[in-house]
Amino acid sequence: MRRREFIRLIGGAAAWPLAARAQQPKRPRVGVLVPANPEPFWSEFRAGLRQNGYIEGQNVLFEFRSADGKPDRLRGLADELVRLKVDVIVASLTPAITAARHATTEIPIVMAAAADPVATGLISSLTRPGGNITGLSTASTERYVKVLELVPEMLPSTRRVAVLLNAASPFSGPLVEQLEKAGHTLGVAIQTIKLRGIDEFAAAFAAMEKERADVAIVQASLPRKPTLDLALKHHLPLVGANRLLVEEGGLISYSPNQNEQYRRAAFYVDRILKGTKPADLPVEQPTRYELIINLKTAKTLGITVPPMLIARADEVIE
Repeated sequence: MRRREFIRLIGGAAAWPLAARAQQPKRPRVGVLVPANPEPFWSEFRAGLRQNGYIEGQNVLFEFRSADGKPDRLRGLADELVRLKVDVIVASLTPAITAARHATTEIPIVMAAAADPVATGLISSLTRPGGNITGLSTASTERYVKVLELVPEMLPSTRRVAVLLNAASPFSGPLVEQLEKAGHTLGVAIQTIKLRGIDEFAAAFAAMEKERADVAIVQASLPRKPTLDLALKHHLPLVGANRLLVEEGGLISYSPNQNEQYRRAAFYVDRILKGTKPADLPVEQPTRYELIINLKTAKTLGITVPPMLIARADEVIE
């Protein structure tokens, strides 16, 4: 073989990998935004993507951002995802979804999930969400009202219920309104406390102790760990519409299966990456709710759970 032909052959062989790389399809980039508590959302969502054929690093890339319980960071993180030109943003819980909505009207946003997104103005309707937002809803304030109704059954001596709210969430307004109505019907005083960051939690629990709250309802988008740690310190029962709160030490929850919703968010991402517009994807609502009771927590707090309430529970943690 002549030297010139040999050099041309070697040069062509060296170019093959470059040509192959050039022909590889673009890997979509998925932005993920959470206020705090990334688990189990993060692992369940990725599991849902794997079920739809997406493998991290192979045919999908992630840009994960968490505000670490500091709501004022959400908007900056959402702006960062927009600057990175991600193909879709998956936002967990209303404060993160709201931040993403303010950051972009063009990049598709998947709610995973939002509390009453119609009432909070995130979408136009469940069947035709409009704009660039779709995904999953955790229904409305009714689940929190149900939790409040369960409190006197568990603690008949209840006179005052504190409600810990996420000040960054537009859902907190409708929530307070409905809980105050329900409290009036039940003969229970409602004490509302809005929290803007983790540094306000200690003062919030001191205020609840001063007002002698018998129990506290916790909005799902608040960080769980500092809430549970302070509840244990103040010997205060926590209830809510988030089963994770009860799994980690709360007393009662009434909520949809959140893990199923987290995995279902991957369906929306798949459809959007394949070309479907968010406005054409109806928002899904949960069809089943679960009553979870933590008997271990009840025992720690010296609470005797009525047998009839235990019988109605979908799951009892012992």
